[in-house]
Amino acid sequence: MTAADRERLREQLRRDEGLRLMPYRDTTGHLSIGYGRNLDASGISSGEAEVLLDSDLLRAEDHVRAAMPWAERLDAARLGVLVNMTFNLGPDGVAGFRRMLRALERGDHAGAAREMLGSLWAGQVGDRATRLARQMEDGTWA
Repeated sequence: MTAADRERLREQLRRDEGLRLMPYRDTTGHLSIGYGRNLDASGISSGEAEVLLDSDLLRAEDHVRAAMPWAERLDAARLGVLVNMTFNLGPDGVAGFRRMLRALERGDHAGAAREMLGSLWAGQVGDRATRLARQMEDGTWA
């Protein structure tokens, strides 16, 4: 198939399948997304997972920078903790860590780490919380 033929086929599939950016059940009940990608049968490739990771990481970082302008004063490792938590919990979830965020804004890294470890989230994510709290406290990547 030539490149021109493949492009014609792509246009047909765009038209025939339609674009859905949120997961949905197709007419046969399979979980699908995009232009009819059957996630039940095909899933995604590791390359596609990396593209999604990069996109989601950028979205989380953009949120932290917009919602917490004071975070620009943080070193990269501590900023990384906020982005990691935003990636995991979403913007609303991180916003619920009010005492941690206040401690962090005033430069109390140990206090921020204690707030992280004293949360319901810490019990849910286990070692991730321990590593990130240590990274928050000492400013080195864990």
